[in-house]
Amino acid sequence: MRLFIFLLFLSCYFSCLSQDSSSNEVSDNQRYFEDQFYLGITYNFIRKRPDDLNQRNLSYGLQGGIIKDIPLNKGGTRALAVGLGLALNTYYSNLVVRELSNGFSYDIGGLVGGFKRSKIETHLIEFPLEFRWRNSTPSDYKFWRIYAGVKFGYVVGARSKLVTSDYKDGFFNSDVNRFQYGPTFNVGYNTFNVHIYYSLTDLFSDKALLNNESIGLKALRVGLIFYIL
Repeated sequence: MRLFIFLLFLSCYFSCLSQDSSSNEVSDNQRYFEDQFYLGITYNFIRKRPDDLNQRNLSYGLQGGIIKDIPLNKGGTRALAVGLGLALNTYYSNLVVRELSNGFSYDIGGLVGGFKRSKIETHLIEFPLEFRWRNSTPSDYKFWRIYAGVKFGYVVGARSKLVTSDYKDGFFNSDVNRFQYGPTFNVGYNTFNVHIYYSLTDLFSDKALLNNESIGLKALRVGLIFYIL
């Protein structure tokens, strides 16, 4: 959460600078760039889960970063973009993870006395790649956009947490897949845009077993993304 607030502050600050620097009139035919800071908040759905594994509570995600614009035409209505960002994602469910001397064990919450909640939390460095269409001009900062692409992520840290009526336990979980990727789709007007990310990789590696079968789990993240020039 502190990271999200810090990125929000930076985005607002640089947004003010960019608006001040763009006061001069620019010809609509001049090549221009939509370099942007982005901030996003999502609800994280869990897909491809075993029948007895249920999602619970509010699974949320936060993301923020900067993205570099590469225009493909003189009018600037089509472009490619590459970015760098950070993300935090949480997934609440009844999946219970315990840390053992030789790894981790996985069970369902109903089998644990006094079970209240559990979650897996991931921290990622992300690399978005987008194809962009918009009806912007060099002097108009309110426009419709459709951005489609793919996002690659590297998990720099993952934690599992268990809360029961008797105790709390949290620890780093190395069974989470380090590399994550999937298509993204962003559409909207001006600052407010709908964001969708559909993971093509499992959240857990093949080492994570529930009832002697791979847990898998894939994420679907749906929310809002804010672009700030």
